[in-house]
Amino acid sequence: MDAVSVVTHLRNLASEPQNRASIVRDRSCLAGLILFLSHQEARVVEAALQTIHYLCENPHHCEIMRSELGMMVSLENIRNSDLNNHIKLLAHRIHKSLSVPSRVHTPETKTKQHNLQFFISSANKRAKTITLHIHGLDDLERKSLCEEALLKVKGVISFTFQIAIRRCTVRVKPDLATECLTSAIAETKVLKAQQVIKNDCGKEVYVPLPVMNNLVEKIQCLPDYLPEEESPQKDLEKALTRPTSKDESRGSWLNAAAGFLSKTFYW
Repeated sequence: MDAVSVVTHLRNLASEPQNRASIVRDRSCLAGLILFLSHQEARVVEAALQTIHYLCENPHHCEIMRSELGMMVSLENIRNSDLNNHIKLLAHRIHKSLSVPSRVHTPETKTKQHNLQFFISSANKRAKTITLHIHGLDDLERKSLCEEALLKVKGVISFTFQIAIRRCTVRVKPDLATECLTSAIAETKVLKAQQVIKNDCGKEVYVPLPVMNNLVEKIQCLPDYLPEEESPQKDLEKALTRPTSKDESRGSWLNAAAGFLSKTFYW
């Protein structure tokens, strides 16, 4: 096991939201990621940044990583290094996310606190979940484009990405048509979405939907997101299948990676 294989596998695990808490809780993995930020190979540095970027999607993880020894300094060093602009830009985004205490935002929550509590406790429980397969969702820049498109659709509550399999699970108000989501994504000009459902045989199929721009009702200002407890990953419908890797195999691999990092580095 070498640095490239370890950081690549960590990045792949971090791309799936259900794995991120385990990675953040393992201090050896966090310390190893920080050391990878100073690695001589640019591909190792980039993979480590991508892993950290995935972990930053949870604001609770940001609190932990911001206080991890060497994290902010390493990111600052990359920003001032002679690495390529893509890597430096990614480090800048992460540094910005960790520098300010994260607040989660959603287009559906009211700005006033009492309205926020009302929405979380009642209306959100009646939300529906839609799973989309997004052609072109190949990197973090495309993910950002998709995020911007979905955030502007009135009726979207929250969403979660799985870039490794080009999936996006979106929680919306019951009266929002799926065509509104696919139409908004199509407006990016580089992404195309299809709904994922299961047929009568239990197999996943992709359903193409028409682009109907007149259906998309957009919002201009974006209030607060729902808290992490309302993540759609905790209430998936049948359209989204569970990843094939088991909890036991993920735990075993993380233990192996932590052992490798402990034996290889000293901190």
